[in-house]
Amino acid sequence: MPSYTVTVATGSQWFAGTDDYVYLSLEGTSGCSERHLLDKPFYNDFERGAVDSYDVTVEEDLGEIQLIKIEKRKYWYQDDWYLKYITVKTPMGDYLEFPCYRWITDEKEIVLRDGRAKLPRDDKTQILKQHRRKELETRQKTYRWKEWHPGFPLSIDAHSHSDLPRDIQFDNEKGIDFILNYSKAMENLYVNRFMHMFQSSWSDFADFERIFVRISNTISEYVMQHWKEDFMFGYQFLNGCNPVLIRRCTEIPKKFPVTMDMVECSLERNLTLEEEVKQGNIFIVDYELLDGVDANKTDPCTIQYLAAPICLLYKNLENKIVPIAIQLGQKPGPDNPIFLPSDATYDWLLAKIWVRSSDFHIHQTVTHLLRTHLVSEVFSIAMFRQLPAVHPLFKLLVPHMRFTIAINTKAREQLICECGLFDKANATGGGGHVQMVQKAMKDLTYSSLCFPEEIKAKGMDSKEDIPYYYYRDDGIKVWEAVKSFAEDVIHIYYESDEVVCEDVELQAFVKDIYVYGMRGVKASGFPKAIRTREKLAEYLTVIIFTTSAQHAAVNFGQQYDWCSWIPNAPPTMRRPPPTEKGTVTIEQIVESLPDRGRSCWHLGAVWALSQFQDNELFLGMYPDEHFVEKPVKEAMAKFRKNLDEIVNTITERNKNKKLPYYYLSPDRIPNSVAV
Repeated sequence: MPSYTVTVATGSQWFAGTDDYVYLSLEGTSGCSERHLLDKPFYNDFERGAVDSYDVTVEEDLGEIQLIKIEKRKYWYQDDWYLKYITVKTPMGDYLEFPCYRWITDEKEIVLRDGRAKLPRDDKTQILKQHRRKELETRQKTYRWKEWHPGFPLSIDAHSHSDLPRDIQFDNEKGIDFILNYSKAMENLYVNRFMHMFQSSWSDFADFERIFVRISNTISEYVMQHWKEDFMFGYQFLNGCNPVLIRRCTEIPKKFPVTMDMVECSLERNLTLEEEVKQGNIFIVDYELLDGVDANKTDPCTIQYLAAPICLLYKNLENKIVPIAIQLGQKPGPDNPIFLPSDATYDWLLAKIWVRSSDFHIHQTVTHLLRTHLVSEVFSIAMFRQLPAVHPLFKLLVPHMRFTIAINTKAREQLICECGLFDKANATGGGGHVQMVQKAMKDLTYSSLCFPEEIKAKGMDSKEDIPYYYYRDDGIKVWEAVKSFAEDVIHIYYESDEVVCEDVELQAFVKDIYVYGMRGVKASGFPKAIRTREKLAEYLTVIIFTTSAQHAAVNFGQQYDWCSWIPNAPPTMRRPPPTEKGTVTIEQIVESLPDRGRSCWHLGAVWALSQFQDNELFLGMYPDEHFVEKPVKEAMAKFRKNLDEIVNTITERNKNKKLPYYYLSPDRIPNSVAV
């Protein structure tokens, strides 16, 4: 009688093993095997990290094995099991791989196909077509869309992390408990003694060092020493944690009436302001989105304030970007003066602090939350709903969706919910952050997620004109490497544009993103369908780049580097913006900055939100072998080689730099949005 050797690999996560009864059935083109008991309780099989082998004898040849059914039956108590993969050695000596990488919970069963990726057109037998259809029907019942707030991209229909499907939950929920992590962070930083001292101001700038010392590093110490200087203020628009707002100014806005007389002493080329604009030396950052957003009112004892400033910057003869004019409101007038470097020291300093605070709010809520977290969740839900596990695009994308839905669900549960942790220290808490996302949706376009296109649209693409824009330089390198990888995979499975058009699952995936993620807004520019391999490569690059590189670029700089020195990134302001010049004092600035309690909660936040996950997987690392074909593995090896070259280039450039830029170094880019 024919005999098959079956090898079963159990995951290495905590509690991944099982003591339950486990049964296996093989289904081939010529018939189906009987149900075989592989493991009984306490036989020490299927333990965490184990690889177990069994001989399965059948009465007659089954033909080509198409499906494997695994059943788990409870022995005593609920005992989830993480199955990595199964391999089958046939009587002819051939090896078949059946990737799983899923949890089997309760008394459930799963049916696996072999690991060769297949498009819908490749399935010829009814049994495979039916398996494909049933998998998607089940997933669509499990992964449901839900509106969290009007106007937001839709998110997962789950009230808490525990409501999520087991396959997308964190392995250890305690590891992403924001309340616990914030408290631990403040304890580790020795700032917990200040955490309840709301309404208690710091004495002066030096007083902030009392909570800074434990979080400092080379960059943050440099920031602390130089944060008041104009070059440091300007540098952060290029290479700080929010390097996405600066754009080349082609015309001075009427709402920002800067004149030549105001800025003449800041210009270095003996040109008029208009001539400097024409030569491309003037840049602008406009925080208009904050205009009209309600400030946090959750603490009646502390009035908090927001501003919507406009900042004009200049590229000087040293090619440094420096500020030359700041207006703290959108409507010009006598009570909204334009602050200048030639003004009194504290006037100019407070104006810059207001810009830095506004930049913090846009960074946290728009750049970070909306444009990486919420968008990546849309990609994740659509993938699970419309692409079966056998689809090559599911295999390509699933590593880049790891824990994304889980981290966002946890954030909605504890962090950005009503009365959540976000309210404790942020001036946009208490609902302001919701208004910001709703307003920012009009600018969330497909082209704005295409990295090179967005850089060019802002007039920031010239390396010759703007030589120190490392976010741009590194981002384009990583974008091109991802795009090349996507193209290689596409050409393995899609032999022509016609095959792309015929892929109904791909088209349903794209439509889900447009209809539910972008709410069917035509102006978003998100495609409703993909018709060519070229467009598909770009689309997949947008997804992978957003979930990995873009998130890394705007998330991990929060930690030690740019946000730990409170005056450089104030999460709230406790005095209104100045309405006249010549009245600002150092006491007024300190009283405007966050109090001791809010400063500590802020530090706990930037620390907890910018830690790598335990066992983090970085870009190009694919330990779960969803793909089994040699050409794809060769494409992965080429991708990793390209990424290694980028790492070497960035490492070499950063040598001896006081302000190294490494957020887009591939060895520091996690595969997915998981923190």
